[in-house]
Amino acid sequence: MKKRIKFIVNPISGHHNKNKFPNLVDLYIDKTKYDYSIAFTEHVNHASELTLEAIEEGYEYIGAVGGDGTINEIAKCLINKDQTLIIVPQGSGNGLARHLKLPLRIERLIKEVVNNGTEVKIDTATMNDVPFLSVAGIGFDAQIADFFAKDPKRGFITYAKLITEIYPNFKPKNYKLILDDDRTIECKPFFITFANSNQFGYNAEISPKASVQDGLLDVCVFKKPNIIEAPLAATLLMTKNIDKSNFIEIYKTRTARVIRNEEEVVNIDGEAIFMGKEISVKVNPLSIKILLSSK
Repeated sequence: MKKRIKFIVNPISGHHNKNKFPNLVDLYIDKTKYDYSIAFTEHVNHASELTLEAIEEGYEYIGAVGGDGTINEIAKCLINKDQTLIIVPQGSGNGLARHLKLPLRIERLIKEVVNNGTEVKIDTATMNDVPFLSVAGIGFDAQIADFFAKDPKRGFITYAKLITEIYPNFKPKNYKLILDDDRTIECKPFFITFANSNQFGYNAEISPKASVQDGLLDVCVFKKPNIIEAPLAATLLMTKNIDKSNFIEIYKTRTARVIRNEEEVVNIDGEAIFMGKEISVKVNPLSIKILLSSK
């Protein structure tokens, strides 16, 4: 008996033209295995609404076609549910897809993952009860996420431009970090990242050894490099060697609390969300089903 897939497409994520997506699905999907339908989002939170409708309608698979923010909006509705998430990376950085080694070309993804993939369970996590799959953070990366969301242009060039503009005047702030209720760390970092996957996107790996199946988060406390050190830090991020440097301390934990002096934005899977002075983070082990390549 054929299974049913609901593909939910964010037409404005990243810099990819999504108009060809229906034709590519029709061309490459195994129609002996699947029936499918495709819906395009039209407003904020529409992806979540469409996901909940698809669950009610009995779809076994939900395809998230977009970037990490779109994937998050759909995936949060599937946590601890029977439905399986299919990630079709069409965003700017595609951090989670890169971590999971998913093909970035739609043709390959349909043939290798949709038609011939394997279902697995991975961890999710929450920051003040807001779910994330890839990374969440506070400090500089949250400010970049906020400015990136407001910029009409997407892509790596915009991301790099914002970093260059904001970096010189960014002043680290004091935080109290409490891990698993028994380790307290006083720090003044450039940013703190809670990593379920290993990267921000664009192959910039903040925690190269992070795993989405170990029931733990990698808490990455990153100190601000000076102007001379900045190119080295960027190179280490792009070459999967940042964990071997003095720029970062990485701690494994199931839960974390952050106490800070100001209410500010945080970064949740690339999206900027305003949160209060106290932040609670925790992992939810093996809580969502996804489809990955069998290779």
